[in-house]
Amino acid sequence: MPRRKPTSTRQKKQEQQLKRAIKRGDVEPNTIPKPKRTNRKKTHLGRSLPPPETSRKLQSAFVKLPPEFLEQAKSLSASLVLPRPIPTRSAILSLQEYCVPAPLDTLTCPKRPKWRYEMSKEEVERNEEGLFKTWLRKTDTIVERWQGSTGNSNEKEDSDEEPEIRSPPTSMPRSTTYFERNIEVWRQLWRVTEISDIILVLLDSRCPLLHYPPSLSDYLSSIRHILVLTKVDITGPERVQAWTRYLHDHYPGVPIVEVEAYAERDPSAVHQGRKRYDPHLPDDFRQRLVQILQEVHAEMLDPPEKVKVNPRRLKDWKPSVKQGIDWAAVKNARGGKTGMPIGGPAIPRSETSEEQDGTNTPGLEPHILTIGLIGQPNVGKSSLLNALFGTQKVHASKTPGKTKHFQTLFWTPEVRLVDCPGLVMPNFIPMELQVLSGILPISRISSIPSCIHFVGERLPIEEIYHLEHPNSKLPMIEDKRTWRNGEKRVVARSTEWTAMEVMSTYADKRGWVTAKAGRMDVNRAGNAILRAVAEARITWAFWPPDTKEDEVLHAQTGGRGIWISGNDDSNDEDEASDVYSEDESSSADEDPENETPSEDSESNDEDGPIKGVLGRFAALDFVDSDDTATDENS
Repeated sequence: MPRRKPTSTRQKKQEQQLKRAIKRGDVEPNTIPKPKRTNRKKTHLGRSLPPPETSRKLQSAFVKLPPEFLEQAKSLSASLVLPRPIPTRSAILSLQEYCVPAPLDTLTCPKRPKWRYEMSKEEVERNEEGLFKTWLRKTDTIVERWQGSTGNSNEKEDSDEEPEIRSPPTSMPRSTTYFERNIEVWRQLWRVTEISDIILVLLDSRCPLLHYPPSLSDYLSSIRHILVLTKVDITGPERVQAWTRYLHDHYPGVPIVEVEAYAERDPSAVHQGRKRYDPHLPDDFRQRLVQILQEVHAEMLDPPEKVKVNPRRLKDWKPSVKQGIDWAAVKNARGGKTGMPIGGPAIPRSETSEEQDGTNTPGLEPHILTIGLIGQPNVGKSSLLNALFGTQKVHASKTPGKTKHFQTLFWTPEVRLVDCPGLVMPNFIPMELQVLSGILPISRISSIPSCIHFVGERLPIEEIYHLEHPNSKLPMIEDKRTWRNGEKRVVARSTEWTAMEVMSTYADKRGWVTAKAGRMDVNRAGNAILRAVAEARITWAFWPPDTKEDEVLHAQTGGRGIWISGNDDSNDEDEASDVYSEDESSSADEDPENETPSEDSESNDEDGPIKGVLGRFAALDFVDSDDTATDENS
């Protein structure tokens, strides 16, 4: 029998380049023939099972950055100097700097058009697709107008002026903002908000306003919802209290609760010198969360004022939610049968059809209280569910957008929870801030230099990684010009940092070079830095917009921006070495102009879990492929 010829190194690199191009959106996935996979599960007939159609439909879709922007950002990252020391105001979140003086149309979330049970599936989907196309076209127009209104003083209105007199740019060009463009993902949100009585909106406490934009606030205006600040153990009590106070002032009447979903393992269980974490919700956070839910539920049982003043309406009024809830059982529910999936053989069948499918029939008292969890990617929805149950019930991952389908599980026999996939909401926020907050997959980001420049303006990267400026190792420059007194002087070389110097110095320290040209693999270095920031291995957090600079200086050392020093879990000596394979280097092309951004560890998700995950995301090692995160309610 002839021996199978092994795959060449060149072919492997071509396949890796192709996968990166598909993730960035440069190549349509449908036009590429899929390679044969030998590790698929087989049926009893020996045939391979094709990947589910829903998994392909639920892939998030984003815009593609123009080549002109990428080229300009790459050039400016090597010339624009990072401010050192970092101004104190950089630690205060100010979204107003991204707005323009001229009034703009308001960004909105698409709402599902009204439908009736008499309508066919085709009619409902046709109405939804028509409305979504109109919304997408309008939103793109607004975003383009916002991106073009940069207020750059370098732009000359007089076209007769010579181009030579234009001053060089002093800042990065404004990037576009990313938002979800796949209607199938929005349909998941529509379904969750329809079946939920109470909505938990999860906000990353490091930057809550980014996760609760005006578009989402307006979308939930008619739905009872609670704001849940996650990752408070990273942010710290001072910033969390400041953000809680700020949200109470700007969103009165909306309850706010704080949670943390991980606890450090026994110090004796340290793996290779790294801390390990397990999903865990402390009792005080659990009691506070259940108490807020109980209060909101009690308010929903109370008739509104317009009903109270009308005795006839008050006589016929009935609450829209289940009345009798054993909240004591909810507080103590964890482990065992808690988190039992709803649907199929897992739910006990009843005589009435409304109990079989878990829906509520108008006119009758609902038999289940449904609580939905929504939010942007990587805010910790699945992690909070696991912490509530005290055991692994749903798949969670450090990769943004890991959950593809909404998942419905019992908390108690009377209360069920619905985990919605994360959606990137429309907002006037640049792409770099979205990358910093970890809501975008870094493997799909093509402008690594502009993101590193944005991070470097707010974090002392060279101090965090103990980098030494390349010019500090070079001899001083002798000024050979003759001065009036006949003396000569020696001029020290500049040690000011740029984003490109940060990446090249870190790549040199790690020993990362391109395979063919032997240059410093700056894309791989930038990729590793962005992952460390997004995965909270480098701890950071913003202060609310109403914070005074004196308060920031009192709480931390000046010149360090948003960095929370002394609380990092990253180990510079072995960081990212085991989550980034040597075969995934960005050195595919000899020409540096054609070098593509390095593909990060998320590409490994197709073949299994990432090994050696660090920091507070270490509890997410158990995640399998995307196909496992299926809808347990289907």
